[in-house]
Amino acid sequence: MSTKRNGLLALLGLGAVAFWKYKNSTPEEKQAVKDKFNTAKDNFNKLGSDLKSKANDVASQVQNKVDQTKTSVADSGNQN
Repeated sequence: MSTKRNGLLALLGLGAVAFWKYKNSTPEEKQAVKDKFNTAKDNFNKLGSDLKSKANDVASQVQNKVDQTKTSVADSGNQN
């Protein structure tokens, strides 16, 4: 329990320092920070879209294999 509390306090302290530094920065520095966040957000969204499309591709491949297996099992059952 102590490590969670210490971790939360450290995170809160880092957040406070970051806020103080941002508040006291120049407009150019603030814009640079905003640009970094927007770029990170765009990259994160792109990564999510890529993962979703890859998961859909794998799911469709698995479904195709299942359909092929069902067809071959049904064909071999009809031959007997």
